[in-house]
Amino acid sequence: MLQFTKRDINHRTSQVLDQIAAAGTTAVVTERGVPKWRIEPVLPPPLSPIEQGIRDGRIQPRSENPPPRTPKRPSGRTPAEIDRLVQEMKGDW
Repeated sequence: MLQFTKRDINHRTSQVLDQIAAAGTTAVVTERGVPKWRIEPVLPPPLSPIEQGIRDGRIQPRSENPPPRTPKRPSGRTPAEIDRLVQEMKGDW
């Protein structure tokens, strides 16, 4: 549980509230060392952009065992076919 003084609240309100929201827990505010108030976040802490994308279905989580990648030929032709085409273009065929 977080704890802040009344002075913290008066001088750094937005920072204190950000800390409470990030922690997602209740905070106690003290006055002269005596607990007087309790502040708690109403909403759950915000999701990271990646967590939000996964939740929305825009991002697919990484698979534990992804399939192996197969190298692709840039032209879609075998090396022998490329050699034959080069020879044809040179006129040596």
